[in-house]
Amino acid sequence: MGSRMNGTADIIATTADWHRAGRRVALATVVRTWGSSPLPIGSQMVVDDAGTFAGSVSGGCVEGAVIAAAREILCDGQPRLLSFGVSDERAWEVGLSCGGQIAIFVEPVT
Repeated sequence: MGSRMNGTADIIATTADWHRAGRRVALATVVRTWGSSPLPIGSQMVVDDAGTFAGSVSGGCVEGAVIAAAREILCDGQPRLLSFGVSDERAWEVGLSCGGQIAIFVEPVT
């Protein structure tokens, strides 16, 4: 279950709350965009190890793939830079068929 939040302060507060409550969490941040992208650089989403998330990095286009990657990151502790775009064969699969590219950095919160 996910939700849209109103900005970075809300995401950071949620991340801190979830972490303090003992949940393992990862933070995803849009770090680069090319062409048309659904959300701007700096947009964030927090994901816990159960797949619960808050915020958005693409308005719904790539959230499923980011959640899956975040859960892997919580298992191995290794941050990742994810890239999605129309030239990527996964673009249609993840819903980024409208054009543009997006890079999202996903890191475990410690």
